[in-house]
Amino acid sequence: MTPEAWKTIAIVAYLALMLGIGYAAFRRTDDNLDDYMLGGRRLSPGVAALSAGASDMSGWLLMGLPGAIYVSGLVESWIAIGLTIGAWLNWKFVAPRLRAYTETAKNSITIPSFFENRLHDTSRLLRVSSGVIILVFFTFYVSSGMVAGGTFFEGSFGFDYTTGIWVVGGVTLAYTLFGGFLGATWTDVAQGILMLLALVAVPVVAFIELGGWGPIREGILAAETSGAANHLSFVAGASATTIISAAAWGLGYFGQPHIIVRFMAMRSPQDAVAGRRIGISWMIVTALGAVVTGLIGVAYVNAQGETLENPETVFLYLSQVLFHPLIAGLVLAAVLAAIMSTISSQLIVSSSALVEDLVKITGRPMTARTEVMLGRAGVLLVAVVAALIAFDRTDTILDLVGFAWAGFGAAFGPIVILSLYWSRLTQWGALSGMLVGAVVAFAWGRSPLADTLYELVPGFVLGGLVAIVVSLLTPAPSEAVRSEFAEATRLASAKRSVAP
Repeated sequence: MTPEAWKTIAIVAYLALMLGIGYAAFRRTDDNLDDYMLGGRRLSPGVAALSAGASDMSGWLLMGLPGAIYVSGLVESWIAIGLTIGAWLNWKFVAPRLRAYTETAKNSITIPSFFENRLHDTSRLLRVSSGVIILVFFTFYVSSGMVAGGTFFEGSFGFDYTTGIWVVGGVTLAYTLFGGFLGATWTDVAQGILMLLALVAVPVVAFIELGGWGPIREGILAAETSGAANHLSFVAGASATTIISAAAWGLGYFGQPHIIVRFMAMRSPQDAVAGRRIGISWMIVTALGAVVTGLIGVAYVNAQGETLENPETVFLYLSQVLFHPLIAGLVLAAVLAAIMSTISSQLIVSSSALVEDLVKITGRPMTARTEVMLGRAGVLLVAVVAALIAFDRTDTILDLVGFAWAGFGAAFGPIVILSLYWSRLTQWGALSGMLVGAVVAFAWGRSPLADTLYELVPGFVLGGLVAIVVSLLTPAPSEAVRSEFAEATRLASAKRSVAP
């Protein structure tokens, strides 16, 4: 049997497993929007943690990050460091309060509906604006996954880039369309485990193959003599703003709807403690594996006297040369897992924004079945638009992810934090801060200023400041709003105090 046949068997088996999980989730999903979009708030800590991690990291973890390390060295690891710190803070300070408050605030099942219910916004401007922001930035984010899928099949099987987009998009769309939130979450767990195993196996086997750290270091230094970057330095060639920009990716966690929605779906706020331990452990191991893969890739490729046309395929290259084709196929499936887990989660959140936050507010009566059907139509719409954008390969995976990550972090991050920890926040303060953060991130990211400082930093800072200033200049929230804030805070604190 040829190597391509072995790899194809592994990939087909993986895709079939994902479809099977999606079907099982479909059988468990009731015909109501709460179940389709939030899984009935019954996620265990382990499921929530692995799902959040897998939907967070995407193809960036197995392709974007190793590729960046391969090109520039450890200076690119500041992104991983910042993300790990940001994820820990997010689990520690946002997860328990958001889980408690979204239930207190009229059982909100989306971030836009939470903002509206939390601040008693009767104008609907806050909900509509945040729903539009989700659709715009998630379309780019989903597109990054499509790009990663096309690149994957092109680099691994020699398929046409467009064919790769259709395969990845089609299978992901199928299990998300019918399985809903549970389908996306359950597949995330399987995909997260597969990603973990792959990111341990590839660098460990490559380390042994090259004979340990000594030969690897020599190989990296030899590559650098031919013009490569100083790979073993965390600061070489980087300015202070470059390092700040990379580490600042961690700020984005507070505003990522596809991640924090997992907090909302947990069984109780106290589950955040176990979820944090599981999630951060998974993240440290996988991020370290990705960084080491990029470094070892420099030495291995140089030792073979080869060059990589696309640095973002270094993980794919190592998996194919180090393992039996069947094992290589399973490792390649981990790349697909990373890509598809993120796409599915983002499609669900995009669909919820379209239906729950933009269509239902028209007041037209709909049955629960109709709402779910509209949710599925929203999934399909976003997927098609994202695929059309992905056909234009002008941006790298990391560029697309970075742009969308900054948009969400700047628009929603400060508002989420202020909503949970500041009772004086007003609807106009939240709306102003959200729009300023989104506009600054968008404009900055599309200007030459993006080369000096990551757009998330000015967007997050200015959005937060505007939200605070406008809130102080507008009438204070009503007694009902303050009472709800006190109740949600009490419930979150009480539950955390008895957590193990």
